Amino acid sequence: MDNQQAQLPNEDEPQAATSLWVNYARNGALIAVFLLMIWLAFNVHLPSIEEIRNMADATTWTTRLLFIGAYALVALTPIPVTIMATAGGLLFGIFEGTIYSLIGVMLGSWGAYWIARALGRQTVRRFLGRHAATVEQKLESRGLLAVFMLRLMPGIPYWPVNYGSGAFGITQREYLVASALSVIPGQLSLVAIGSFIAVPSFFHGAVIVVAWIIVAVLTVWAYLRWRRQGKAVILGAPNA
Repeated sequence: MDNQQAQLPNEDEPQAATSLWVNYARNGALIAVFLLMIWLAFNVHLPSIEEIRNMADATTWTTRLLFIGAYALVALTPIPVTIMATAGGLLFGIFEGTIYSLIGVMLGSWGAYWIARALGRQTVRRFLGRHAATVEQKLESRGLLAVFMLRLMPGIPYWPVNYGSGAFGITQREYLVASALSVIPGQLSLVAIGSFIAVPSFFHGAVIVVAWIIVAVLTVWAYLRWRRQGKAVILGAPNA
């Protein structure tokens, strides 16, 4: 019996292996981008921020559509969307950059939701790796508030929430409404950081501070509502 039990496969091994490869791919991509930036800095004359913004303005909607498309693609992957939102502020300023970033992140998030619906619960659980247990536990039977809270919760990237919502039973309406409401302050703050880097000003700094205060307040509010909702479900459950 002991030998037979010792030979049983470990169900956690495929999940751990998948998580490991996802981490390798993400870290490899970040290292590649970092090395590319170093090479460019020493071998290519890079335009100034002002020149980049002027080029973006000169190409009208071409650059804007490309940016939105690139943002949507990034939102489908484990690459942090922070990079794209900050770039939006650098390229287009705080107002336009926020609009284009919101469109891009919502399109990518919506696409990830439907990819997860197509892949199924078990495949997505393996893909999420170390985030799987947290996302599944908080999304299960909690709906809009759970998505809202996870979007704002520090330490949880966008992509586990995107794929987890599609795989763990969140309706499309709840997902889109919660996502649209919760991404606004975070995206605004990140775009403001890019705008501040391009044009340091009191206004841009104030927007960053106010946006993060709103994020903190909304996170606490969503968490408390989510906790109360969970207690209500437990108290209302029939006795076994």
